[in-house]
Amino acid sequence: MARLLAVCVVHQLRPDAGTIGVTAIDKRPVEGPVRVGPYGVYADVQADRKHHGGLDKALYAYAHEDAEFWAAELGRDVPPGWFGENLRVEGIDVNAALIGERWRIGTRVEVEVTMPRTPCQTFARWVGGDDERGWVKRFSRERRLGAYLRVVVGGRVQAGDEIEVVRRPVGAPGLLDAYRDPA
Repeated sequence: MARLLAVCVVHQLRPDAGTIGVTAIDKRPVEGPVRVGPYGVYADVQADRKHHGGLDKALYAYAHEDAEFWAAELGRDVPPGWFGENLRVEGIDVNAALIGERWRIGTRVEVEVTMPRTPCQTFARWVGGDDERGWVKRFSRERRLGAYLRVVVGGRVQAGDEIEVVRRPVGAPGLLDAYRDPA
């Protein structure tokens, strides 16, 4: 059974060497039911709205199975939110999703897969800066990207909610087929 392990929102804005000067990548799990609407999880923010957020990137989902891979590769804990994700999921192969695929989370919320994450330098600095040189290429090469989601039907979600694939559009490209490697 696929399920939602954690719902994460920004913990705090952090200074960042990028053009915006701050980042909202520091996301942490919240307890209990959380409202999800067209622009994502209530009380979450994006510092760089040119590249993050909006209707087509309202939520970012990352698989627990992929996080475990990275924990072993990096030799450190990667708790929910560490990838900047809003939704840490389990039992669903996020990277095998199709563009336009729809998931129901809990009893009401419905989301649609819109595009893969494209890793950026802010993400690389968050992961470890000089200690993880080549992070963007490494993350891209492994193709464990996670998916951006559009909210089709809003409502409340919480850790433990079941995730059901309710539509897989025939002939749609896969998430990884739509990926344009920044390298």
